[in-house]
Amino acid sequence: MKKLVFILFFGSVLMSQAQGNKNDLLAHYETYYKQMKLQGDVQGIINAITHLNIISPSQARKDTLAYLYTNSGKHVQALNTIGIEKNATDSDLAVEVKAVALKALNQPKRSLEHYEVLFTRKQNSFYAYEIADLKIQMEDLDGATEVIEFGLANAKDEMKYAYYESQTPYEVPIKAGFTYLKSLIAFKKDPNNIDGVVAIMDEALKIAPNFNLVNITKQALLTRKKQEEEGSTPKQ
Repeated sequence: MKKLVFILFFGSVLMSQAQGNKNDLLAHYETYYKQMKLQGDVQGIINAITHLNIISPSQARKDTLAYLYTNSGKHVQALNTIGIEKNATDSDLAVEVKAVALKALNQPKRSLEHYEVLFTRKQNSFYAYEIADLKIQMEDLDGATEVIEFGLANAKDEMKYAYYESQTPYEVPIKAGFTYLKSLIAFKKDPNNIDGVVAIMDEALKIAPNFNLVNITKQALLTRKKQEEEGSTPKQ
């Protein structure tokens, strides 16, 4: 009997010590996390949340960790953290991370599934743009056109969309972005109607003269048209 009492007592002491150690570790990494945020050290923040999630797991921590990964361009790590499956219980943050990461990893079909979930939860022009872009990639031109019309109808003048094809990222009004997508659809439907496609691109440039991607694409189309015309002109 005395042995049993001793074992129970000893066990409770060990559990108390373990809980104390856990609390100490939580306090340590919470302090470390705050310090890394203060210093703006993203990798330090990731390390802190990783330790906190090991000590005291939570879905919110995993979602935040995945967001930090994908925001740092580490899309594979983000998806390894939260998975790629559609889950009705996923937070908006988790769904957006999956959508962004899968698009970046050239998985348009899977990315589209998650953007459509976001769109059903909150219909806005930003999600509409991503959906339209992905539908164009997948050759669903009618579906893309429908979403573009929604986006243009609901976009505010102050809404901006970022582009990264140049060395210096830049933003243009999202209305210009939707207009550019319309030109891509027009080109896919009729690659020979360069004048019609360029006319749509000019509409986008009226909204955003600094739209580098449109200027580059327009110039490429005009060069192609000139070459085709010169090639079809009989030599004297």
